[in-house]
This record gives sequence, structure tokens and C-alpha cells, in this order.
Amino acid sequence: MVDRPLTLLAVHAHPDDEATGTGGVLARYAAEGIRTVLVTCTDGGCGDGPGGVKPGEPGHDPAAVAAMRRQELEASCAVLKVSHLELLGYADSGMMGWSANDAPGAFWRTPVEEGAARLAELLRHYRPDVVVTYDENGFYGHPDHIQANRVTMAALAMTGMTPKVYWTTAPRSMMQRFGEVMRELGADWEEPDPAEATAMPEIGLPDEEITTWVDTTEFGGQKFDALAAHASQGENIFFLKMGKERFTELMGVETFVRVQDATGVAVPEDDLFAGLR
Repeated sequence: MVDRPLTLLAVHAHPDDEATGTGGVLARYAAEGIRTVLVTCTDGGCGDGPGGVKPGEPGHDPAAVAAMRRQELEASCAVLKVSHLELLGYADSGMMGWSANDAPGAFWRTPVEEGAARLAELLRHYRPDVVVTYDENGFYGHPDHIQANRVTMAALAMTGMTPKVYWTTAPRSMMQRFGEVMRELGADWEEPDPAEATAMPEIGLPDEEITTWVDTTEFGGQKFDALAAHASQGENIFFLKMGKERFTELMGVETFVRVQDATGVAVPEDDLFAGLR
């Protein structure tokens, strides 16, 4: 018997990431009585400002954007019934190659050991049974996502804890279908250039390499509403363009790769807590 509730701890880079990749599991496991902890590493200050003003454009105030995005993050957590929100508060590093990558306080330039030590404190406090973050490429190469992976794995090593650890991913079959839907909706969705394939890892994994498929269809409406709570970034959240019903149909299963496990449960599995309850 454990002397605490079963706990899921998700480590994400920016406000809105929690809803995109793990909104379904956060809502599902909260509904099942599991304690859910969200760690958001950056303030999101490189997001869009009021009226869609972009970083570097006149009128973009990173501090004001960060304050607005914190409110949106809290609203999203309320929708998803997240038990605890922890903010590391690093500056948003922007996309790879932006000058923000090297700005003072940027997450990307923060020594991994520093971020890991802070996250390790939270791991010791919450003692999670399951930890979720991104893969080594940050799913799509975003510097803050990559850093979140590095910090999370280093923090786990520091603590010596052995929770089940998962990296978010997407099946290639879904990515293809998603592209088809976005083109139907008139979005500017282009197939990757084969000539660039060697320069950047392909997003997602072949279906057979995915270890964990979690059905979150019942919570698709919550996931959609959590994304919609990040209204200031609506121009960039293409998922909202498809409407709640289509969104739930397309995004009703969340997928992961299990990278650490002490339960011995066979894969593929359909529950992050398989072997723990």
C-alpha cells in the first residue's frame, strides 16, 4: 500500500502544451481520482500578444504576454481538473534560431543541472508514479521542449526514483490523417520536403513503435475547452479550427513511448498506470 494518492506528473515547456499532448490523460486520470501535477517550465513570453502581435513586432511586451498566458494556463488547468500547477518560471526561448534562445533567463540557455535540481525537488515532494514529458527532439525540435526532456531525465537520475516514464508522440498514421483534415479546413499544411528529411527528424513514430495508446475520447470536450482557454494563441492552435466533434474524433487517443518501467507490464498497453493499480 502507498501512503499517498497515485500521481501523474507531466513536464511541459509552455502554457498550452499541457492541453495539446496530454489534455486527455490529465482529464481522464483526474476523473479516476488520480492526483495530477503539471510542471510548466517557461512563461510563454514568446507567444502572440493582443491582436496577434508577434514577438519582435511593435507592441509585443513579453512580460504582459507572460502574465496573460499564466491566466490562460490556470483556466486550462481548471478545465482539466489538474490537482497542482507548478511554474518553474524560465523565460520562453522562442523557436530554434531566434535571438530569444540566448536571452538572459531563457530556459534553453539554463544549465540542465540547474533546472533538474529544481524539478528534482518537485519529484521528491510529489513522488509521482508516472512522469510524462517530450522525447529527445522535443517532438518537433522546439528548444524549450528539448530542454524539458533533458531536465526531466536529469532530475529523475538525481533522485534515483523509478516511476514509469513516458515521452509523448504521435503515430505516423495519425499525422497523415491530421494533414488531410487540415487541408480540408483550408489550413496551410504542407508535406515535408524529402530533401530536408535528413536535416530534421520526422515527427511522430511508426505505429508499431508506440508502446502506449490511451483512449481519452470521453474527455475530448474537456481537452478542446482547455485548448480554447489559451485564446491569445488561437491563431496558432490549428486543432480548434476543426470544431469539438471533429477534434474529439481525431484526437481521442493520446500516444506515448514508455522509456522507464519497473512493473514489467507488457506493451502495447492502454493505461499509463498499468501495473500500478
